[in-house]
Parts: sequence; structure tokens; C-alpha cells
Amino acid sequence: MRYFLALFIGAIFMSSSMVAQMNKLQFVEYDLPNGLHVILYQDKTTPIVAVSVMYHVGSKNENPERTGFAHFFEHLMFEGSDNIGRGEYDKYVQNAGGNLNANTTFDRTYYYEILPSNQLDLGLWLESERMMHARVDEKGIETQRQVVKEERRQRIDNQPYGSILEETFKRAYHVHPYKWPVIGSMAHLEAAEEKDYKQFYKDFYVPNNAVLSIAGDIDIDAAKAGIEKYFSGIPKSAQPVYRPRVVEPPLNGEIRDTVWDNIQLPAVIQAYRIPAQGTKDYYAVDMVSRILSNGESSRLYKALVDEQQKALFVGNFPLALEDPGVSLTFGITNMGVDVTGLENAIDEQIAKVQNELITEKEFQKLRNQIESEYVTNNSRDAGIAESLATYYMFFGDANLINNEIDRYLAVTREDIMAAAKKYLVKSNRVTLHYLPKSQENKS
Repeated sequence: MRYFLALFIGAIFMSSSMVAQMNKLQFVEYDLPNGLHVILYQDKTTPIVAVSVMYHVGSKNENPERTGFAHFFEHLMFEGSDNIGRGEYDKYVQNAGGNLNANTTFDRTYYYEILPSNQLDLGLWLESERMMHARVDEKGIETQRQVVKEERRQRIDNQPYGSILEETFKRAYHVHPYKWPVIGSMAHLEAAEEKDYKQFYKDFYVPNNAVLSIAGDIDIDAAKAGIEKYFSGIPKSAQPVYRPRVVEPPLNGEIRDTVWDNIQLPAVIQAYRIPAQGTKDYYAVDMVSRILSNGESSRLYKALVDEQQKALFVGNFPLALEDPGVSLTFGITNMGVDVTGLENAIDEQIAKVQNELITEKEFQKLRNQIESEYVTNNSRDAGIAESLATYYMFFGDANLINNEIDRYLAVTREDIMAAAKKYLVKSNRVTLHYLPKSQENKS
């Protein structure tokens, strides 16, 4: 959402050494008495610091009659606090020469600031104000309602193919809260009263539902003192934080449907149910996706875009979720290509991965890509801060930042083929044909 980047930060933020991050990262972690988990990583390479807070609340934690709250709060939490004027968060960070942002998923909400390292206290104060004294009032709520409405219009309603996730997930899930979109229902947000928003804040924006992760040019003892100063007085929630325990039943048969959209070219969407992130099979499924769809040399692109010219674009994207998620295949037909023809061509490529071991050359290339990506992700303080928070929040083990790569490298060619056979099957998928609205009455 809000984003400012000072020239000073821009010059040094991308200059962190990838080579330095190939070694095991050493970090400090501990809990405050109020339940806030703290992770500190010292990196003296450049004089910047990433201050981040991840809250274990996403759209899946919402009341089914009040969807969209998690994403709405991502916006509302920039309205100010008891001690920060309305809309002043950005100015504090911009004037310090830094940048800030936030994002929301099905599973968590994440806030961060990138600042010169001598501004660590500023970042701590801003995030403690967000956690303790955020401004949740009717004026801010109404302002952000309009912002979210406009975001939905731009990103979903008026964006070609923009409703894919929404249309897919509501068919792929019948009981699990993943069935509603992260942006939620505008009707629910309109119907909600100020007390509903205040209750959501009270329930989820609490220290025992958060991870404070700091990475960069810090003194560990000084950082601990600052954290004690700004966060130790924030009370934990009186009640356990709500966690949905819904188990989605098997799909037990392909779901097929047609969606009429404001598009020029038809598209095929296939969503396969896959295991939750961090499980053994998830890594194999992720590697299946990379074989099919990682760049222009991938199987789907080479076969359907370059050789057969049936697709203008095609890709496969596994969504790593806390509970079992989906692997989404998305293809846009080339001019004059029948949507069923593209679907069959995609199925042919999936069948090859199911029935034939990938070559040793492909396998080694895949492993090299994963290792390179792993190093790149751990080459910037902002990425390190987010990874540490993610690994702790969802796996209870921040040290996965050092060894999750081993889980990928333990996957064999046989594992990849077995995962494709187990999960990428028609009885385990939703198939949608996206067609132009201009053709709806002609069909």
C-alpha cells in the first residue's frame, strides 16, 4: 500500500552481499513475558535496519459474516494512533529516509519499515503504537472503506482475469475459510459497526499473536533495551487467539465451470488441492510446479507457447498456505485457439511428469535454481526479517532459514513423479474456462 523510498536507502538496500549470506545466519530469539516473540539478526554490511511485525491473523481467522477484516486492518493500521496523527506513519518514515509497507494473506498480516540503522527506535515506536494504541474510529474506518472499494475495483472487478483466485477458491473449498477472498466482502465491511472493528483489533493485534523480527545494522543489547522500552508494557490478550480448526474434506471429483469475464482471449484455470506448506509432499509438489513453469525454458512454456503456439501465456503456481492449499495452472489461449484444446495440451504436459522421470539434466538445473533463489532471498535484510518471522510463526522454527533448503534437496526425481501422480489428478481439481462476456449470449 503506502510506499516511500529515499535515495539513500535505494542506493544501499540492494547492495547487500549475496556471498556473505551463504553462511549460516546467526540470530537471537526470545519471548517477552507478554508473549511477543522477538528475533534479532545483526548484519553490519550496510547501515540499514528492517523492523517488522508479523501478526498471525489473515482472512481465515475472520467471522464468516465479517470477511475482509484482516486486509482492511492492513489499511486501517496506517490511520495513526493515540500518539501519531492521522496519516502520519508515512511522514515519519519518509522524513527519516526510509520506506514502509504492509501486506495480508489468508494466514497472516505483515508490517515493516526499512530505515537507516540510527533510526531503529523510530521503527520500534511506530510498531508499538500500532500494536497498543492504533486509531480505530469511524472516520478512519469510512476513509479506508473507500480505499478498499477502489482497490477491489482496480485489482479484481475491472482487471481482466482479476477474479481468478476468488472464483477458484470458492469452488475449491466448501467449508474451510480459504473459500472467501482475502479482500473479503464489501457488503460485510459496509454492514460492520465501529464496535466490530474494535473487537477485531482487540482479538488479534496483541503481542502473543505476533513476531517482532529485526534484521540489519543493530547492536543486540541496545535493540533488546529498545524492545523492552516500547513493547514490554503492552498486555497480552485475556483470551486465546482464535485459530480455525476446520479440515476441508476431499474434493472427490473434478469441479468444472465457466466464468464469463471482460476479457478478449479465453483462459483455462486448473486448481489442484495440495498439502500445507512445510509438509514433506509440499516440497515435491513445488518442484513439480518449477519443472512445469519456471521460466521460458520450462515445459509448459516451451511446449504450449513456443512449439505448439496454443498459449499466449501459461504457468503453474503453488500457493504455500498454512493449511492445505492449491496449485494453480493458468493459461491464456492464443488467437484462434479453442479453450478445450489448450486444456488438453496442458494435461498432456502434466501426464508426462506423472509417467516419466524428469531427466538428470532437468533435475540438476532445478536444484541449482532453488539454491540460487534461496541465496537471493537471504541476501537482503528485509527478506531475512520476513523469512525469520515466517519460519517461526508457521513452523515454530526460525532456524529453517538455514536449513529449509535441505528439505528441497532431499526430494528425488522419483518423489517429483510420485507427487504429480498423487495430487495433479482430475478428481482433485477445479477446472474453469474463462470466456469473453461478449460471447455469452452466443453460446
